[in-house]
Amino acid sequence: MHTTQLIFNPMADHGRSGQKASDLRAMIDELGGADWHGTEYPAHATAIAAQAADKGYTIVVALGGDGTVHEVINGLMQIEAARRPRLGIVAIGSGNDFAHAVGIATNPQEAVRRLFNGVARRVDVGRITDGLGRSEYFNNTAGVGFDASINIRTRTIRRLHGFLMYLTATLQSIALNFDPIPMRVTYDEGEINAPIMMVALGNGAREGGGFVITPGAQIDDGVLDFVYIEHVTQFRMLQLLPMFMQGTQGQAPDVKLRRTTHLHIVAERALPIHIDGELFAPYEANVREVDFVIFPRAVEVMV
Repeated sequence: MHTTQLIFNPMADHGRSGQKASDLRAMIDELGGADWHGTEYPAHATAIAAQAADKGYTIVVALGGDGTVHEVINGLMQIEAARRPRLGIVAIGSGNDFAHAVGIATNPQEAVRRLFNGVARRVDVGRITDGLGRSEYFNNTAGVGFDASINIRTRTIRRLHGFLMYLTATLQSIALNFDPIPMRVTYDEGEINAPIMMVALGNGAREGGGFVITPGAQIDDGVLDFVYIEHVTQFRMLQLLPMFMQGTQGQAPDVKLRRTTHLHIVAERALPIHIDGELFAPYEANVREVDFVIFPRAVEVMV
């Protein structure tokens, strides 16, 4: 048995990850080897990672995209900090935004080398809890409202991938899901009571394969950056879109950027919510209250 456990998602990058993983196997064996575990159903990676310490693994590698990393971190966070294995990432998904935030090499071969020869970096992890009592960790971003509507729409787009898929879903959401939700948002330094288009939280700066949603976010600073937009017109949202691609939205008077260690939302109607690109609450879940907190430097990542 090896001390490195590799969790592979065969469905990453819309099922195109299989050949990429096969190409890396010989290299991994040469550098020291790993025990491979394929995922077979949603949250399977979480279950595998949660047992890693008991099985003697000191490094758990997510071989896939942001969804695989999200599941693995949820498993690692079930292990007490003193026994928690380090996280490795070989990014072969479609977005790979968390890997970008941490500084993981975009070249899979270089990322594999750093698994065995790199150093560890401690990063923060967020947690969401809704009014129904459900709780889940997130490592990169979380979106409430318009941001989550975009995520829901990506699931209906089959022929586009990565940034183009998210851009198309954004344009569709501007046309079809453009309705602010009255809510009360409480954070460290204040409270907002208003109809709000979106609240997006960032542990990392980027999501959707290239949208710089919270440009000042640092993965290890112990706080969550968040951006919110109150009611604006559809035309204005189209004007703001290039700013979110470049990370310059903080210059716009109708876009507010804040930082906090805790954020609480109570809304008048159902909130769509995503975390790390995974759908946490569709409209039909009728989630109207949600809470976010940050756990500073909770996980070590091999970089």
